[in-house]
Amino acid sequence: MIARIWEGKTKLDHLDEYEDFMKARAIPDYSMTTGFVKLMFLKHTDKQFAYFKLITVWESLEVIKNFAGEDYEIAKYYPEDQKYLIDFPEKVTHFEIFAEQ
Repeated sequence: MIARIWEGKTKLDHLDEYEDFMKARAIPDYSMTTGFVKLMFLKHTDKQFAYFKLITVWESLEVIKNFAGEDYEIAKYYPEDQKYLIDFPEKVTHFEIFAEQ
């Protein structure tokens, strides 16, 4: 299995709206892809920003390509992300999962 990790940040003012958007739009999109296993959406805040880390788990790199495209290392964004995100990291990171409990 493969973990795909994306990181992003919003202004604190957008925290609740962005969470709602991700739950309504992005999470169902991931879930509908054959070979998707699970996800963990993490957040933490400071005085200015909310930081997010999205860890998705997939059966294989081939399955990730079905979701993200042939160049699977490129981050996938939604048009609505323009409203919330401060920056747009171009790449995501992939790790092979070799142990899990």
